Amino acid sequence: MAKTGTTTQGLRAAIERSGYYPALVAEAVEAAVGGDPVVSYLVHQETTFDANEVRRHVTVLVLTEHRFIVSHTDEQAADDTSPTPYATTSTESVRIERISSVVTSRVVANPESYTPGTLPREVVLTIGWGAVSRIDLEPAACGDPNCDADHGYTGSSTADDLSLRVSEAGDGPETVRQALSFAQALSEATAALGEGPSGTRR
Repeated sequence: MAKTGTTTQGLRAAIERSGYYPALVAEAVEAAVGGDPVVSYLVHQETTFDANEVRRHVTVLVLTEHRFIVSHTDEQAADDTSPTPYATTSTESVRIERISSVVTSRVVANPESYTPGTLPREVVLTIGWGAVSRIDLEPAACGDPNCDADHGYTGSSTADDLSLRVSEAGDGPETVRQALSFAQALSEATAALGEGPSGTRR
């Protein structure tokens, strides 16, 4: 783990490198982090196309010793509520013990010749803490193809508070590497909550 000062400075530098309203984004993130030591972070900027408009937004994920912080900043064109373009920034602070799942999906090319340590082509990081759940339902059925009875519904509930996709082609290898590093740090932080002082499971 890098020293607190170095990591905090690295977070600020990453926000500035993104070039996306760095003063606005940094102020919101630093206010949310407060005086907590920064353990790991990920800054991801994405451009989307909405009809005839090009919109950018940036997501900043920060892991401290006790909290997971997510910040989104979006830019909006002038509309009925504002005569000039504007940006909205939101931050959410989640206690580490509330993190219920950390899913890291990797996409690799030519898996038959994969070499351990090779960077994935893309990474999708999905983090759940119970604020948003997706429920997928479908009619339940039995094994009898001639049965027309009502068997109710079957389905699954999935925590899906945040899903972030980074790719080597679109974001560069360093961002993919940072996404993997952040996912590992967050997974380790949630796992550590279940261990006692001596490293034994509680």
